[in-house]
Amino acid sequence: MHYETRFCPHCATALVPIVMAEDGGDKERLRCPACGWTHWNNPTPVLAAIVELDGKVLLARNAAWPPKMFALITGFMEAGESPQEGIAREVKEETNLDVLSCRIVGAYEFLRMNQVIIAYHVVARGEVKLSPELVDWRLYDLHELKCWPAGTGYALADWLRTRGHEPVFFT
Repeated sequence: MHYETRFCPHCATALVPIVMAEDGGDKERLRCPACGWTHWNNPTPVLAAIVELDGKVLLARNAAWPPKMFALITGFMEAGESPQEGIAREVKEETNLDVLSCRIVGAYEFLRMNQVIIAYHVVARGEVKLSPELVDWRLYDLHELKCWPAGTGYALADWLRTRGHEPVFFT
């Protein structure tokens, strides 16, 4: 869920929109009139993994998603870890797989959630055991994969192109 910040986290005063002069020109931001705290509303970085297991790509289904919806493994970075450490941790936590190698695919906007997705291709090994937040998983040959028109789907499409496959998108 996406919640909007309405009150100052320091003094609990209601935030008000104030126009601020910035390097790129004036910008309206929410600011606390009592203590001056500013809500910058910067995008949150999210990590995504195209998990390759035994030459196939693993997609998983979140418990909150519709039955036919499968996607990449994703998660948030923890303080003090690099993106590569974060994606290896997320893959381990969500699938029980060990990451053997990790290469960046790219960065993708996900404006609806105010996020920036940092996508990696990881080669993994082990036995899949899903975390409680995931309810199903499948392995796909590259030619079977269909991409979706959102951040992680664009990452998968870009990665497929590097493998000589022209991506097919759901319509």
